Formats: sequence, C-alpha cells, structure tokens
Amino acid sequence: QVQLVESGGGVVQAGGSLRLSCVASGRTFTRYHMGWFRQAPGKEREFVAAIRWDTGVPYYIAPMKGRFTISRDSPENTVALQMNSLKPEDTAVYYCTAAQYWGGDYLNARSFDYWGQGTQVTVSS
Repeated sequence: QVQLVESGGGVVQAGGSLRLSCVASGRTFTRYHMGWFRQAPGKEREFVAAIRWDTGVPYYIAPMKGRFTISRDSPENTVALQMNSLKPEDTAVYYCTAAQYWGGDYLNARSFDYWGQGTQVTVSS
C-alpha cells in the first residue's frame, strides 16, 4: 500500500510558478513509478507528467514540456512538480499518483494504482 499526500497548490498569476510536492508513505515507495494528473471542472482527468523509478526517465505531454519538471527524492519519499510559465488553462486540481508496473500506457489514469486527494491550482489572467 502507498499513501500519497499533495501540497503546494494555490493561486498564482499567469506567468508565475508553483511547486507541488507529494509525500508518499509505504515500504516500497522507491519501486513505484510516480506521476501527476490534473482535472479541470467538466473535463476528464489529464496526464501531466510521470517519472519511472527504475530509469529516472521523465515523461510529459507536449503542452507541459519546457514548462513543467517532475523530480523525485527517493530518500525523502517525495515527488515534486515544478510548474513555470503558468497559464490560466493550467487551472485544475492536481493529483499525485503511483503505479507499481510500467505498462507504457502512462497517459491513461487507469495505469496508476494509488492516488492522492488532490491540490487546487488556480492561475489568474
């Protein structure tokens, strides 16, 4: 079992930055692939970024590349999402997530096993 708790959300003006953190508890955190999804009102949950525990390779979708950076600190059981150059369309609830297996379909929320409660990010124009 892995428990995930996010923090760091808030309100920021367009062009600003936020850093989200996710603290994981569980004996085998270091062997879980970690990710972030987001969900805006009336929209489906959307992949943001992920990082594999075995290779450390990060994955992003195009709108986030160059703006968002995912990182993990295994000794501290944390994964972070640094978000720069934020836009109003980045407004959403951001969820930390963990997957025991990497099947390649990382864009699909069903590929991840555990979820945090979410943290709200609001970007004002």
